[in-house]
Amino acid sequence: MDERKYWNPILETLPLEKMQKLQLMKFKKIFEFAYENSPFYKRLYKDAGIEVGDIKTFEDIRKIPKVEKGMLREVQQREPFPYGDMLAVPIEEVSTFRQTSGTTGTPVYQAETWQDWECYTECWSYILYSQGYRNTDRVFIPFGYNIFIAFWGGHYAAEKIGCEVVPGGVLDTAARVLKMQELRCNAFMATPTYVLGMAETARTKLGIDVAKELQIEKITVAGEPGGNIPTTKRRMEEAWGAKVYDHIGATEWGAWSFECIEQPGGLHIIEPFYLIELEDTETGEPITEPGKEGKMIITALEQQAKPCIRFDSKDIVRWADYQCDCGRTFRIIDGGVIGRADDITKVKGVLLAPTAIEDVVRSIPDLGNEYEVVVSKRGDLDDILLKVEMLEGKESAEDAVLARLKDQLRLKTNLGYRIEIHPYSSLPRYDVKAKRFKDLRKKGK
Repeated sequence: MDERKYWNPILETLPLEKMQKLQLMKFKKIFEFAYENSPFYKRLYKDAGIEVGDIKTFEDIRKIPKVEKGMLREVQQREPFPYGDMLAVPIEEVSTFRQTSGTTGTPVYQAETWQDWECYTECWSYILYSQGYRNTDRVFIPFGYNIFIAFWGGHYAAEKIGCEVVPGGVLDTAARVLKMQELRCNAFMATPTYVLGMAETARTKLGIDVAKELQIEKITVAGEPGGNIPTTKRRMEEAWGAKVYDHIGATEWGAWSFECIEQPGGLHIIEPFYLIELEDTETGEPITEPGKEGKMIITALEQQAKPCIRFDSKDIVRWADYQCDCGRTFRIIDGGVIGRADDITKVKGVLLAPTAIEDVVRSIPDLGNEYEVVVSKRGDLDDILLKVEMLEGKESAEDAVLARLKDQLRLKTNLGYRIEIHPYSSLPRYDVKAKRFKDLRKKGK
């Protein structure tokens, strides 16, 4: 087994001052590349009165206009089809098509050159290697290989590290569990929802306790915030008898952060490839001190086909005030992504993050993994309905569970809820990203 600690020892332990010099150099390079090759970016920057030579320091970077998702959708109406004039390379150089899931609107089409894809795979290699993946591992990938980016990068990075990769694309959940058992796979990657769903399917349909009868040692999760929610992570780890590691990425800019084997309570930023800025959601002022929540602005420093420069991610994060025992000098965002600026909503005058509800529901052992939240109007007042499931055989504890739920929700979110307890397996199940939070007020209903 390869006993090296780091995938790239030089970059992963680079002192902050040298890292910042590298980032500034790369930023100026990708800024100039986008200015000269992307009609969209050239138009954006000229309208703002910014020329290539104007960017000399980190302070200068803040003068550059931000890009938002709506711009990406709008630009797709232009040529060249289907990417629009944000494209910064000849379309003949595009080797891979991806698109976003469309859960927050019209899908965004993402073009990648071969170099972009190599960069994406390299970032995933940092992630998996930090979580203990080595050439002795047999890794199962239980997702439908499709136009969504999902775990494509994880697949190729696992191969690059030297793992044996077993693709489980068209198999159903039960068949995937059986194949993992048959081949003695010791690692896999999935959304938190599907990690819990596979364990449930194994138990209820196959009579298999995956923690005892499979040999899974490590699981990498992405696509949802569950990996950084302590109660959800604990449920996953208990269900599989394995360590669960979080990772956050996006179709538009790639794999930018990871939780290492030390699990410090936050996620490392892959700083040689990404520049992260935090800004106050109200004033737009930069946030550099730890502990203060802000909106993340991200730049992919080596992405060429569709450059991602100062993209307003809407993700709410905060800098950590600690270093990790792993020895990496990459900065850490404490607790991962706390929420999204467009998900955190005001209910009854109180700011509510859906992740807080998940943390409470998953903290109660007698409840199942699934739940649903519906925010609506009852007359002129906001109303929150929470639907949960009792585990089979736990029905007698319903009154105690209901009382605990109400107390914990009031404590953690400062809000009152109407709560419906449903029979086990009656709420919707999801294979990829779950849609458990529904704000009907936004739909005018």
